[in-house]
Amino acid sequence: MSKLDKIGFGGGCHWCTEAIFQSIKGVINVEQGWIASKGEATSFSEAVVVSFDTAIISLAVLLEIHSHTHKSTSEHSMRKKYRSAVYVFNNHQKEEIDQLFMNLQEKFEKKLITQVLPFSEFKPSGAEVKDYYYKNPQKPFCETFINPKLQLLLSVFTDHVDQDKLKH
Repeated sequence: MSKLDKIGFGGGCHWCTEAIFQSIKGVINVEQGWIASKGEATSFSEAVVVSFDTAIISLAVLLEIHSHTHKSTSEHSMRKKYRSAVYVFNNHQKEEIDQLFMNLQEKFEKKLITQVLPFSEFKPSGAEVKDYYYKNPQKPFCETFINPKLQLLLSVFTDHVDQDKLKH
């Protein structure tokens, strides 16, 4: 039985994050833009809102994919623009993700720095950059930054990849 849910992910360039989640079975929609939270994370940071069918893809798998496809263990000078975060829409999601992160940490040598933050506000990207990878797969940015992440996705998360989408 289909049940739609949504979650926000930030970590790297939203073009990269958008392409990754657009390539996953069970992901219904990916909105690219900037997300702000509350408290210390009120500034907008590049991110996506992912709508997904929980009967096809679990939040646990999406979280693991997100953790492996951006620098989730690295503090770097661009963290304000590229906040490593999961943006939750309710308390149930926060509790579930906190537990999932405790289990996921075992798969990483370094500490995961990804924050679990309440979703506050979203600003969508302009139409000219939405669906960036799938409109421009031969652009140097796509070949240099997005293709390696999609190759990782194909090698590690093969069962969850929409193979037809990547063959375009």
